[in-house]
Amino acid sequence: MLSPATAAAVEKVRTRIEDEGVLAISGIRKEFPGVLALDNVQLKIRPGTVHALMGENGAGKSTLMKIIAGVYQPDAGEIRLRGETVTLKSPLDALDQGISMIHQELALMNSMTIAENIWIRREPKNAFGLIDHRKMAAQTQELFDRLNIRLNPVTLVSELTVAQKQMVEIAKAVSHNSDVLIMDEPTSAITEREVEHLFTIIRDLRARGVGIVYITHKMNELFEIADEFTVFRDGKYVGTHNAADVTRDDIIRMMVGREITDMFPKVDCPIGEVILEVEKLTLPGVFYDISFQLRRGEILGLAGLVGSKRSNVAEALFGVHPAASGTIRINGKAVDIQTPAQAMDQGIAFLTEDRKETGCFLILDCLENIQMALITRSYAKAGFVDQKAVTGLAEEMAGRLRVKTPNLAERVENLSGGNQQKLLIARWLLTKPRILILDEPTRGIDVGAKSEIHRLITNLAAEGVAVLMISSELPEVLGMSDRIMVMHEGHVSGFLTRDEADQVKIMELAAR
Repeated sequence: MLSPATAAAVEKVRTRIEDEGVLAISGIRKEFPGVLALDNVQLKIRPGTVHALMGENGAGKSTLMKIIAGVYQPDAGEIRLRGETVTLKSPLDALDQGISMIHQELALMNSMTIAENIWIRREPKNAFGLIDHRKMAAQTQELFDRLNIRLNPVTLVSELTVAQKQMVEIAKAVSHNSDVLIMDEPTSAITEREVEHLFTIIRDLRARGVGIVYITHKMNELFEIADEFTVFRDGKYVGTHNAADVTRDDIIRMMVGREITDMFPKVDCPIGEVILEVEKLTLPGVFYDISFQLRRGEILGLAGLVGSKRSNVAEALFGVHPAASGTIRINGKAVDIQTPAQAMDQGIAFLTEDRKETGCFLILDCLENIQMALITRSYAKAGFVDQKAVTGLAEEMAGRLRVKTPNLAERVENLSGGNQQKLLIARWLLTKPRILILDEPTRGIDVGAKSEIHRLITNLAAEGVAVLMISSELPEVLGMSDRIMVMHEGHVSGFLTRDEADQVKIMELAAR
């Protein structure tokens, strides 16, 4: 039983938190060399709510979250946590004060187990002061049971798919039992079934009084899970509203300052002869008897749930992990693709789904990243790169894709995730491919840039490029594809034409 004085003090704190929010940000400014990332922004998170933070790539969302998580220090402004002004000196400091973050770019250690990743720095010890691995695995299993995650705690992270790694990141953040949980694009790498699973976890956390900051580019998610939202544009605060009081178009106008009338600008393009033919492609233990054709000017959508091995097929076609048997024909001629270099020689380009692990060179600058696929081709002669020509092409493509960077000398690790994705697209488009494989091409891309990327894909198809597009977003698959190939557990479960396809039919084939 609390004394009257203690009870009064507790009530005073509770009232203050309800009024101010469990987390209140005001006047935050952050400047990097050549870039004013945040200019006098504000944000208030109430306990037991989901607050969506919206904005185009480069709007400052991730920068603010890194300030809240202790990664960056603000140049000006105030952070109040539970009604008290705080200084967050490091990520560990933020964690100790009750703030957890799921970063957009996965930060797990591949050489360690799932359990070791989740409990790092908090490992249970035995009587001799050594890590108790059995107890740690048991704690992880208890956490997974509560979150309904079906993974083995002792599995190495290197053996997981991107989607499974995302669920481990979520479990790791939840394990801290924080008052504030930041989720930066948590659904960018998972399918609709996993999204529903995540939303169940979020609703449970909300009911427990956790204040959740939710960053997403997916409008449908905002209306399904968010209570409130705040919009940033070009590093400035635009406004905050209840999610129930606005429409999708209202939010887009706030984000981009303009109307976007056609999210999927697919036009009917002349579809020519078969350029890529795959017959009975097999990699034992991964996928079996994959057969399909891809024609010039065609966009073939590839759909399937996590575990369908869509990305593995793409990697085999590009020589990352070659198939053990089967035939690949290009223009009717059988080809042997054992390496990415051989695939590129055949006119194939491949945008991977994980830009951090297998795409970007984060410590290099933008120009070096864009030109990476060019220097071994026609722009390198006698061991020397025609730097003037390559730089001109890179600048032109970066401008075409609206990459937000002070200049191409900026290190890629300083760019937002969406702008990193644009750089990768720029890299491969400059190779002028005949066959373009896109694995999650708009992952982490804002609504304005998505429309631009979709228009670019359509224009490429109109120019005769054959496009194989893998996507976990069914509206994207339906909106952009001429045909759709659906996979289930390493097999092709069926094909659908553009006219006959809908979400129900795709899911029926994906879940067979």
